[in-house]
Order: sequence, then C-alpha cells, then structure tokens
Amino acid sequence: MTNDSKKSVPLSQDAVQIIRGLIIGELVTVAIIGGLWLWLRPRLQVDNDAFAASGRGRATTSALATSNFQTVTNIPIGSFNYGGSTAWAPIRQLVDSQIQIARPELQLRYVNPTTISPGSGSGIQMLLDGKLDFAESSRPLTDEEKDRARKQGFILAEHQVGIDGVAVVVNPALKVSGLTVEQLQQIYLGQITNWKQVGGPDLAITPFSQHPENADVVLISGKQALDKQTLGSNVQYVYSTTEALRRLNQTPGGIYYASARGVVHQCTVKPLPLGINTAQLISPYQEPFVPLNECPQKRNQLNTEAIKNGSYPITSKLFVVIKQNQGKEQQVGEAYLRLLATEQGQKAIEQAGLIPERKQEPIAKSK
Repeated sequence: MTNDSKKSVPLSQDAVQIIRGLIIGELVTVAIIGGLWLWLRPRLQVDNDAFAASGRGRATTSALATSNFQTVTNIPIGSFNYGGSTAWAPIRQLVDSQIQIARPELQLRYVNPTTISPGSGSGIQMLLDGKLDFAESSRPLTDEEKDRARKQGFILAEHQVGIDGVAVVVNPALKVSGLTVEQLQQIYLGQITNWKQVGGPDLAITPFSQHPENADVVLISGKQALDKQTLGSNVQYVYSTTEALRRLNQTPGGIYYASARGVVHQCTVKPLPLGINTAQLISPYQEPFVPLNECPQKRNQLNTEAIKNGSYPITSKLFVVIKQNQGKEQQVGEAYLRLLATEQGQKAIEQAGLIPERKQEPIAKSK
C-alpha cells in the first residue's frame, strides 16, 4: 500500500457542522435530564419519618430535622376548599403562603360560611355538609359531630398540630387583678354576676361569647363543655371576635375569652392574668404590661413560654379535621397534615406565635 493511500481524507464543511451539532445536542440532552432529576428527586423521595398518625392523631416526633415541604410525597394536584377556626388565621397567613410557593400543584382556598359566624364549629359543619375538603379546629370534635359523620358513612379524625393559649380580656378601665379558672367559669354560668364578687368594683358583669356551637374556644367545666344551654342568661352573643372587642371597649363591665394570639396585642382591651388559684395568677402577655395608652407604638406580646411549659392554665389544641372516606377529601387533608408535621411546618407554626405540637415532646434523633 502506498503512502498516498494512507492519507486521511479531510472532512467537508457540512460534515463538520453535522458532527458539531450532534455533540451540542447530546450535551443539551444530558443537561436537561440532569436538571429534571435534580427537580424531581425531592418529590420522589419517600419521607417515611416525616409523619405517622398515632391513635391520638399526633404528628411523629421522629421527623428528620431537615424535612420540609419539598420532601412530602403524595401531594394531590388541584384546587381544594378548607375553612374553620379563626384562631388558625396566623398559620394560614404564614404557612399556607409557603406551601403555595413550594408546592404550587396544591391550591388551597379558604371558604367562609355564608349564614353563620366563622369558627371551629361552623368549619366542621361545612365539612360534614360537603362544602369543605378538610377543616381546621381549635377544639376537639364533639360526640354529636362524630355521630353525624358515622351516619353519613365515614369517620371524622382530629389530628393535633399545635397549641394556643386562651386569653380573657376586659374593658381597659376595669380594675381587677385577675381571675381563677373557676371564677371565669362561674361568670359564664351566671353564678358570679358582679365584679365586686371577684375583688373588683361594684359593677355588673356583661359576659360576651360567640355561640358555643360555632366558637373557636370552649370553656370546660369538669368534663362537660359549657354549651348555650348551660351558659348564664346574661351572656350576650357576638358574631366574631372583632365584634366582641368593639362592644367590650364600649361596655365598662364587659368580659370576653378568645384565642390569646388574636387578642393579647389589641389596643382597645385589657388581658387578665389567670390561675388555678388567686396566689398563682399567670399573665397571657409578657411582663411588664404595656399600658394601652402606649399602643400601637408598643404592644403586649404573647407569653409563649408560659403556654409552652404548661403554667398558663387555659389552652386550646389546634386540630386538622379530616374526613376519612378514602376519597379526595381524605387525601388532601392528610397531605396538609404531613406538610404541617415537617420541620418547616412546625417552625412556621412557631413563627406565627403558636406552640407547635412537637415542642411538647423531645424530638428523637434520626439514626
């Protein structure tokens, strides 16, 4: 073979362009596949430790410390309705906006009732009526609500995710040092009707309350909730906490109880210390008390430490109420619960001024 026959034939300009295009195409394909994998990986990862429902419906405390909304699996796609407790408002404002950014496939829409006041009871009623996919509550389910669900062929399950304090507020001019839990209950039962009976001025007490069947917070006497039938005849019912605060400011002897997160910082009412006895009154606000004439430049802040360590005497539990019917309602309710059970969800609840459920127990270290 001659030396001339061994020489390589130079490629044409067209061939060079074709080869170059193939190489670039392969590089782009690899980059796209790699990018898709990085995007899908957290969504495909199974977060076995992030949530486990016990008989009491509690989020597991063995969740990975790094768990976040991206690690939660089986998130349904679509738009879903939810509603209920107004005590959940700070959670909805903070947590749900984060969920929408992290998981845009899940669209949540808060729905207010049309004929009754918003609250835990009305939200559960709307869930039973098929108007909501899941509900938020700041009180446990009643036997009546559970029975109604069973008659409709499914079970209502309540899952605790946090704790809120219950604050008692009065007209800012009222001079009374505080109340015991028993005195508060007797006021709403109509057994104590004048402030002089609890160390205050000679002034008739005007108790305000949401209708118990729709209220976010219920007072407990023994093992029975104080319902409308047992409340005193002098109790005046209001549509919402906003209405109660307005009327309380105009009523010298008025009193009202509600979510501490929603009323402690208000400028028009005065929160009262509460206790099991008069010698151990605990303030729902951080000491020292900020005088109302300094508000809104300064505001009283929630005493989260007292609520967290249990020294504050009245608290309410925050529940996600789920319809266990093997349908889309159960799927989205459980998905929302798994999101709140993550480390990101629990931190957001704390940032909203409430006590995460996980804070009540030591967090087990992941292996």
